[in-house]
Amino acid sequence: MAVAIFGAGCFWGVEAAFRGLDGVTDTAVGYMGGDLDHPTYEDVCTDRTGHAEVVRVEYDPERVSYEQLLKKFWEIHDPTTLNRQGPDIGTQYRSVIFYEDQMQQAAASAAKAELERSGRFSRPVVTAILPAGPFWRAEEYHQRYLEKRGLKGCGLPGPQGAD
Repeated sequence: MAVAIFGAGCFWGVEAAFRGLDGVTDTAVGYMGGDLDHPTYEDVCTDRTGHAEVVRVEYDPERVSYEQLLKKFWEIHDPTTLNRQGPDIGTQYRSVIFYEDQMQQAAASAAKAELERSGRFSRPVVTAILPAGPFWRAEEYHQRYLEKRGLKGCGLPGPQGAD
């Protein structure tokens, strides 16, 4: 199995969107990119730890490619809003791809450049592409949050696409 890590706003809807892809074998929501070890949801919500809410996607590369995961990532959120998705505001909701290796870095950079050239958005794409650091798994009540409640998405309108 391979791992991909994406931040695209509130991790509940992002996780649900990736769980629905054939070839995704597991997901976990958590925090990455900050400077506090073992952050809690409350810590991250202060917008002072530097962490992003992320989804760690475990996938079978023989069934789904990293490029297909990137395609889903671009579809489910607005990569032109800095530190915001829908009603959620703060650096923890930023658009970010954390890469595991040089292949992922190159693929993410190429996909971002292609999206910028496509003219799909009238504003610049602000998605950060950064090396993966420690992944801090979120509290258990956040894991598969929507699924546990019988929901398919967050219900946010627009490019979230996870609803």
